[in-house]
Amino acid sequence: MATTPGDLVPPPVKLVATDLDGTLLRGDGTLSLRTRAALAAAEHAGIGIVLVTGRPPRAVPGLLATIGRYCVIAANGAAVYAPDGSALRTWPIQADEAAALVARVRAAVPGVSFAFEYDHYFAHEPAYPSWSYAEDTVDLIGSAEELLLRPPGHPVAKILAHHRTLPLDVFHDRARHAAHGHAETTHSTGLSLVEFSAPGVTKASTLTSWADGLGIGRADIAAFGDMPNDLPMLTAVGNSYAMANAHPAVLAAARHRTASNDEDGVARQLEQFVAALHRPETVA
Repeated sequence: MATTPGDLVPPPVKLVATDLDGTLLRGDGTLSLRTRAALAAAEHAGIGIVLVTGRPPRAVPGLLATIGRYCVIAANGAAVYAPDGSALRTWPIQADEAAALVARVRAAVPGVSFAFEYDHYFAHEPAYPSWSYAEDTVDLIGSAEELLLRPPGHPVAKILAHHRTLPLDVFHDRARHAAHGHAETTHSTGLSLVEFSAPGVTKASTLTSWADGLGIGRADIAAFGDMPNDLPMLTAVGNSYAMANAHPAVLAAARHRTASNDEDGVARQLEQFVAALHRPETVA
């Protein structure tokens, strides 16, 4: 059973991995002054910070400008960016694999529409809902099959799919079965959008691989999240925290709970981590 914020005993932490929307950021998309200060204090105390998000690569420059110069794992693990915004490594979906996935999902779920996130641009089918993106982000519009036949030399970071009528849990289940191990399948909002990454690519796979390169083991990582796309990351680390506003599956899976994103839940835990580092040890 997950512990409540008042029950938490801060463990030794070397790296904090935090989701953004619904987790680090408030409901209006802003970063509170308390959270900004807590991130800076944690980093000053020697605790690493990495932002782990489903947001696409094209969002990274804006995130670094708004939140701060931290490493970013974007597109549910498909890419890692340095604090200066340079790409360190990517795990894309190749065009032929993307085309095969689209065909399988379209056959299994009639009425589905698709969109594609690349490194710096976005493409979608005409039926894909406009509420899910800003118009100035669109570079190409056409059928998925046409878009994948004429990519401008850039592999796909993430595929998104939408269905107008199916409940999200039904849509996700059908899409996951259609993918049949040829892609990672998840969702991260209450809206009817399903997301696909390359096989084996999740927030967890990229986070743990990147941390290993820094000499940081899973037991020394604390991860924060709120939605199903955070589950692999939360179950892969030694210290997992579900936000009070999290999806029921996340609340059930995380070892600990903290306050909601609008109540600075991540900041509260960061403050405890830093305080624990400065707390004098009891001498027997």
